[in-house]
This record gives sequence, structure tokens and C-alpha cells, in this order.
Amino acid sequence: MFSFFFRKKNEVETLNPPITADMHSHLLPGIDDGAANMEETLQLIEAFMQNGYKHLITTPHVIDDFYKNTPEIILRKLAEVRQAVAAKGWDIKIDAAAEYLIDEFFLEKLNNNVPFLSFGANKYVLIETPFMNEPMYLKDVIFKLQSAGYWPVFAHPERYTYLCNDFKRAKEIFNTGVLFQVNLPSLAGYYSRPIQQLAERLVDENMVHFVGSDCHKMKHIDALEQTKRTKHYKKLLEMPLLNHSL
Repeated sequence: MFSFFFRKKNEVETLNPPITADMHSHLLPGIDDGAANMEETLQLIEAFMQNGYKHLITTPHVIDDFYKNTPEIILRKLAEVRQAVAAKGWDIKIDAAAEYLIDEFFLEKLNNNVPFLSFGANKYVLIETPFMNEPMYLKDVIFKLQSAGYWPVFAHPERYTYLCNDFKRAKEIFNTGVLFQVNLPSLAGYYSRPIQQLAERLVDENMVHFVGSDCHKMKHIDALEQTKRTKHYKKLLEMPLLNHSL
């Protein structure tokens, strides 16, 4: 492991597979706080291609009070984007799932066996919580998703205020069997220094299963490029990330 840091740059690129699949972004036009229109969607997709990506799984927000997206809305927009990408003749695979906010509305859907948009062969479901406070029913949601045949993926744990100063709690959540997904821009200090420090520690502790761009706008593409120059990005390339299986 430590010998990695003494390899030449071209050896790193040869020995470690690049990250070519992104599983957290907001690229579908006009349905959340991501791309506003098809022009912006295509601009972002082209930027991903220039960064070596081959597969994008975009995940619009599902938040009952703000973004009342349904599988029908998301899949209809996905079809429009695929058509636009095909018209460009671009060689990139575009899929869609969703980023679900864990709140009482999500819990109600879960209790009523409402199907969720998942991705991957293992039916991964991307979930997030409010940034300031952990929902009291988070553990229950994780257990019920697992019992329903889904594999919950915990979006950007490093960004939650309730975890930034409580690594013990982060480990407790990790040990429930939920998969951790770190935002790549976090490693470049895009959000804040405390968030960067927690993201780095999660990498150091091998507590990262997926990485995602969480791309909403071009500024996130710029942050993604900065991340590639960090030592913790290089550490990620040594890890068996599940992105490679997508």
C-alpha cells in the first residue's frame, strides 16, 4: 500500500483503473436544482466525457416538499436526454435512479411498499438526510430498505453537520450495512475544510464504497478536476470502489 506513493505517475495510471462511472448527479433538465435545461444537460455530459467518464447514473432529488419527482417523471426525462445524446453521436451510457431524502414521506412510502428507483444489479438506492440533524428513524429506514431487497447507499456522509464532529456516530451508521458514498469535490475542499477532513478520514479508514460527483452545475466539474490532483483521490484508486462494477 505505502509503495503506491513512490510510483511514477504513468505507473499509477496503468496499475489503477480510472473512475469512469458516476452514480450521483443532477443532470436531467428542469426537475430539481441541477441542470436547468437540455442545453445545460448536454454541456455537463460533454464535460464528463472530457474527464474520461463512460457511464453516468444521474439521480434527481425526490423531496416531497420541493421536488415531487416520480419514477414516471424521471424516466421520461431520461428518455429525452438519451435521445439528445444519441443525436450528438456521443459514446456514453446514461441511466437514472434518484436521491431520496429520508423524511416521514419516504418512510410512509417504504411502509406501503412503494417501489423506489434503484441502480446496479444489487438494487442500490441512494438516500440522504437533512444536513443539520439525523432523523430518529434513520436506522429503521436502512433496515427496512435492506429487508425489501434494496441496498441503501448513504449519500455524502461527510457533508452532514451531525457527523462532522462525531466520527463514532459515522462508524455506527457504517456498521448497519449501509454503503457510504463520498462526494469527490469534498476531497478538494469544495464545501469546507471540516467536510474535507471527514471525507479524507473516511478514505483513510476504508469506509468508502462509492464516489460520486454530485454534479449540479459546471462549477462541480471544475471541483472534480481539482480533486484528481489530491493525494486522497490517488488513495481512492487503490480501493475496490463499487463504481467499477457499474
